[in-house]
Amino acid sequence: MSPHTNPSGPPRSLRHAEAVERAALLDVTAYDVTLDLDRGDDTFSSLATIDLVSGGGPTFLDVQPVTLRSVTVNGSPVDVGLLDRGRLPITTEAGENRVVVEAEMRYRNDGEGLHRAVDPADGRHYAYAMTFLDAAPSIFGCFDQPDLKSVWTLHVRAPREWVVMGNSPATQVEPGRWELSPTLPLPTYLVALVAGPYHVLRSEHDGIPLGLSVRGSMARHLDHDAEELFTLTGQCFDEFHRLFGMRYPFGDYHQAFVPEFNAGAMESAGCVTFRDEYVFESRTVRSQHIFRANVVAHEMAHMWFGDIVTPQWWDDLWLNESFAEYMGARVTADVTEYSDAWLHDAYSRHQWGLTADQRPSTHPIAGNGASDSSVALQNFDGISYAKGAVVIKQLNHRLGDEVFFRGVADHFQRHEYGNATMADLVESWERAGAGDLSAFRDGWLLTAGPDRLDLDRPAGVVRRTPLEGHPARREHTLMVARSDAPGGAWTLDRVVIDADEVPVTVGAGPVVIDPHLETWAVTTLDAETMAGLAASLPRTEDPMLRASAWNSLRNGYYHAEVDPAVALDLLEAAMPSEDTDDGVGFTLNWALGAVVPLAADPESARSRMHDVAARRVASAPAGSTLQLSAFRAQVSASSATDELRGWLGGASLPDGLVVDLELRWRILYRLAVAGAAGRDELAAALADEPTAISQVWHARALAAIPDAEAKAWAWQRFTGEVDVPNHELEAVGTGLWQLGQEPLTDPYVARYFEDLPATAEVRGVQMLAAVASGFYPVLAVSEDTVARAHTLLADPDLHSTLHREVVDGTSDLEHRLAIKQRYGPR
Repeated sequence: MSPHTNPSGPPRSLRHAEAVERAALLDVTAYDVTLDLDRGDDTFSSLATIDLVSGGGPTFLDVQPVTLRSVTVNGSPVDVGLLDRGRLPITTEAGENRVVVEAEMRYRNDGEGLHRAVDPADGRHYAYAMTFLDAAPSIFGCFDQPDLKSVWTLHVRAPREWVVMGNSPATQVEPGRWELSPTLPLPTYLVALVAGPYHVLRSEHDGIPLGLSVRGSMARHLDHDAEELFTLTGQCFDEFHRLFGMRYPFGDYHQAFVPEFNAGAMESAGCVTFRDEYVFESRTVRSQHIFRANVVAHEMAHMWFGDIVTPQWWDDLWLNESFAEYMGARVTADVTEYSDAWLHDAYSRHQWGLTADQRPSTHPIAGNGASDSSVALQNFDGISYAKGAVVIKQLNHRLGDEVFFRGVADHFQRHEYGNATMADLVESWERAGAGDLSAFRDGWLLTAGPDRLDLDRPAGVVRRTPLEGHPARREHTLMVARSDAPGGAWTLDRVVIDADEVPVTVGAGPVVIDPHLETWAVTTLDAETMAGLAASLPRTEDPMLRASAWNSLRNGYYHAEVDPAVALDLLEAAMPSEDTDDGVGFTLNWALGAVVPLAADPESARSRMHDVAARRVASAPAGSTLQLSAFRAQVSASSATDELRGWLGGASLPDGLVVDLELRWRILYRLAVAGAAGRDELAAALADEPTAISQVWHARALAAIPDAEAKAWAWQRFTGEVDVPNHELEAVGTGLWQLGQEPLTDPYVARYFEDLPATAEVRGVQMLAAVASGFYPVLAVSEDTVARAHTLLADPDLHSTLHREVVDGTSDLEHRLAIKQRYGPR
């Protein structure tokens, strides 16, 4: 049978009904995969031997090759010419079967499949696997769905200078040839492979071999961070063992920091992959360390939630992400040096989830309607992560640790190395003593949208209103913070919101609902509170109360209930006294991105935020991370080329700051936006420090230059006419749209909606979503833009991933338009 080359069209996503049918037919018992990565820079060979037990009958194999050389079932050849969009029909016999798939595969540069990256610092090549969702078949033939778990054995040939790592320990049996021992049962999406001339560090904790790795050019940075990373890893293991009563079972635990990674990290059992930006090459603020610690804990939680017990289908992805999000923040706060992890979460995650939960695309935490795997990817969002974590946290408070974790342990024991559903977990909690959880399940897990909690000050009540179209009667237990006068002391009262109106005690001063973010709801600030917060926030010592107040301000602004001018006044009054990195960094960045563009005079508003940041820089301790956080915001707000040039040269920097890699590019980017740093200067900066970070900033800055050539250059990358790695592509989208460059970018508003559909032919689903979102014309706030969006959304042939991203981008745009129409020039 001759090989089949260039199968037609992008691969089809697996539908839930197809997965159910295939799982009923097949039990996949073992994969034996041989990969030859020593065949050049473009392709590699893949040989997969799959053992399975079948009820007998037709099914299909998933494979996405450059060339499908041969497929046999029980030694009989299959017509590879039948391959269609990633699927090959096969027929199995009743009983034991062996399927053998030999193919030529292509390395990818989009962060999916087997990604191959070139380090600009030294030209060395690095590869890693990202098998999530539909990507595994681009590495090996398989049956790609989460409920067909199996044992995996990998054999890898690689260049002699490479090291190889995976889910299980890898042994170099001869130069360039590596054998990985059989794994415990894993689904296709958790298969790991990391290969290249990586710098590897090893340690041990409580009998668990530990590893860290990064590109060779970043070796000294990993050496610097290793003590903190190994310490965090050990602390997290100890706490998870204590809480779960079940030891980590996957042998070695390697954490690989890899180039051009799409997600923050991926929880592949025994070999977690992270973005290598988490190995810090420049000075960092505290919030970056908290975030990294949280990600370490989050991914480790997945070893139990997701890897030991895997969701049966993606409609229960919350069984992975909601739990890992909750456990990550909890464990980081409880047992590491970052006890303020929940404060960081309040700024970095809470509003992400609330915004997602109020869009037309909102969905339940569980049973989220993931009809196929590409739709499932869209639901890896703020609802499945941030909202799910808060809801799990609420349930933990309700049940207490003893019942909560007894139910979790029961869940692990009953479904060990298998698959489970929401119903399985709820039953485990009920067996553990939780009582009837049907109201919790129905109200919180199966009903979309948040409640809104508003203070009616004259009536002395808090009103509860569910999201329109998603009726619910959810109970909220929370605090209400009140002050008798602006600037006065706060009093906290415990309140249970179990009706549509609940009486509360109200003083003459500000009132903040849910000051410690104990529930999931859209909270707002009434007029008297808005007027009094300028005096109260600078005197508020509780950082979580301040975070809640800023979040409530953002909620009101999102719904066009706060004038941009009022928001700027409050920022100007209160931000110079904010004493946390998160409070300064996240709030000022929100102001620059959301408030300044809709102000009556955007340049004046930007100047005001620059001055606010400058005041905080001046008052912060020299050399502190608070100073650095404020200075980053000041740079982002600066349009003064003389000031930027002075900082770039180092002469006018405030004491305690240095121009390192990150700050240099942040300043160059602002100069590029202003038209004061041209292509030659940017190219020279890249050549001077040819790191991956420089490469990404360089792309962002080139797209931001205020001339027609820059915008055309960016658009070639959007359409796929010019192919670039994933991180550079995302950076180009960030740089393209700039406030004040509308004469250059206005023609691309219509082109976005015209050219977007065709990008589905040239990108995988993860980058398809990232590019649709990252290039959305967010600054084109007009009825015409909204109308163009809705015209595109009416196209029945629009790819589902693009449809979701355009729905979300348009929802946000409509909220911005409402602000502009209500408070803009009259």
